[in-house]
Amino acid sequence: MVVFGIDPGSTVTGWGVVRKERNRLYYVDSGFIKTTPKTPMGQRLLAIHEGLMGALKRHSFDEVAIEAIFRHKSSESALRLGQARGVALTAAALCGYEPHSYNPSTIKSTVGAHGGADKKAVARMVKMLLNHEAEGPADITDALAIAITHCMRAKAHRLQGTR
Repeated sequence: MVVFGIDPGSTVTGWGVVRKERNRLYYVDSGFIKTTPKTPMGQRLLAIHEGLMGALKRHSFDEVAIEAIFRHKSSESALRLGQARGVALTAAALCGYEPHSYNPSTIKSTVGAHGGADKKAVARMVKMLLNHEAEGPADITDALAIAITHCMRAKAHRLQGTR
């Protein structure tokens, strides 16, 4: 199984591809799309869309996983995240995929970090699980953690969908 993971964000959207073979996880590729807060939101969303479409088309994979929306301190930041997530969902749908969503605490516990773990703890666990240290912003490591989560939980996810 090969999974394309997406960590949406309005300034940095990370993506990562993980392969699971015989209960082992392998790093395939990763990257990010960076925008600037000074750029108008419409242009930022377009850049995220184009960047994800390019990455999605470059890789062969079985499923897509994305971080679910969670509570934010600011309604404005929640709105920006929701817009970036919507663009990511649209890009996946245009490529024929319906992404599986995972909340941050599920992602953290699946990779072996505790629910309140910081990004450094998640990065350490992802590095250990994939035997690879991703270069770049933490959003890449988060996207790889999302892909790992789906690799580890895909069977249960499919069983829930059949009920």
